[in-house]
Amino acid sequence: MAVRLPRPRRFDVYVALGGLLGGLLLWGVGLATRPHTEAYVLLPGRWPLLLPLVVMAGCELLRRTAPRTALLIGTPAIVLDTVTQGSLVTILMYTDLMYAAVLYGPPASAHRIPRITGLLTVAAAVVPFAVWREPEALLIGVITGLVTFGPAATGLIVRNHRDAAEAARLRAEQTALLAEMDRAQAVTAERARMARELHDMVANHLSAIAIHSTAALSLDDPKTSQDALTVIRENSVEGLAEMRRLIGILRDSSGDTEPVAAPTLDGLGALVDGARTNGLDVVLDATHDTVPTPVELAAYRIVQESLTNALKHAGPGRVTVSLAQPDGVLSVAVTSPYGDRDGPRAPGSGAGLVGMRERAALLDGTFEAGPEDSPDGKIWAVRATLPVTEGEPE
Repeated sequence: MAVRLPRPRRFDVYVALGGLLGGLLLWGVGLATRPHTEAYVLLPGRWPLLLPLVVMAGCELLRRTAPRTALLIGTPAIVLDTVTQGSLVTILMYTDLMYAAVLYGPPASAHRIPRITGLLTVAAAVVPFAVWREPEALLIGVITGLVTFGPAATGLIVRNHRDAAEAARLRAEQTALLAEMDRAQAVTAERARMARELHDMVANHLSAIAIHSTAALSLDDPKTSQDALTVIRENSVEGLAEMRRLIGILRDSSGDTEPVAAPTLDGLGALVDGARTNGLDVVLDATHDTVPTPVELAAYRIVQESLTNALKHAGPGRVTVSLAQPDGVLSVAVTSPYGDRDGPRAPGSGAGLVGMRERAALLDGTFEAGPEDSPDGKIWAVRATLPVTEGEPE
């Protein structure tokens, strides 16, 4: 089976053609590196120079596509050139093959060739000097180093710089990718946070408005309509105030706006009073110590959303809100009657449960919501546990 060599690069073709033409030019004018009278010139005359020259030019075609093969073929050619009168162009092309083998070859060859040529240079300097005892014998090692070790070391240096530049480019790309991922995650997390805040701040007021407006439209009673309109106005004013504060924070880019105070557990009483005004029978049982601000905000929002859901979906009966703090954990539980209701209802999207679950997860807490059986009948229970630890949430 014939081995098909890869197609040479265009630049390599130019190098091979230039080397061949340059060598033929020197051959034509009769220039050689050694006179034919030298003792180690075994093939005197002009014609023996052409064979290593042509072979070396052919190897230049493979300097990048098959650098090791080119070097293996070019090494016997340079040895053959040393027993002729020699051609400077043949030597120069061999140094290029040595350089290309290190620069474009496999990593193992790139580190092995400089070591081999280094040992060869030392041997070419030491052995002739030990045999002839002449200082001029050291020049053999110098010439060998210039032809073999010098190009190999240069190729290794260039390759190391190229690999370092490539590694730096890859690190820069990875850093940019990680930065983009962090930015996308930050944007997503901020959007989710704003969605939770917007839902928790406004949904309660809008639910009360929807329920009481439905009651006012369905009952032909002036007193009921008056009471419903009063509740609608209070909730709409409070909802608009919350919206203005939130929009002001979002639109302000100077940082001069004072941050809005986060709700605290001390405000649960006012929250429960607002739920009673909206028609819920709520009982609050809160026993807890001082807790970190993130835990306080999460507990407040969970109670707020649970009361909103009770206003929209709970059956007639008592709603119980209880907070306790056993063993370093703030426990929040809101229960309401479960079942069909006779009065008007407000539609729900399920975003409230998602938001409460996210708030608990951000603090490494737990959250459960669903129907349960109790001695008084079936109830809907929202239960959350929030670890009371110092520090900010994730």
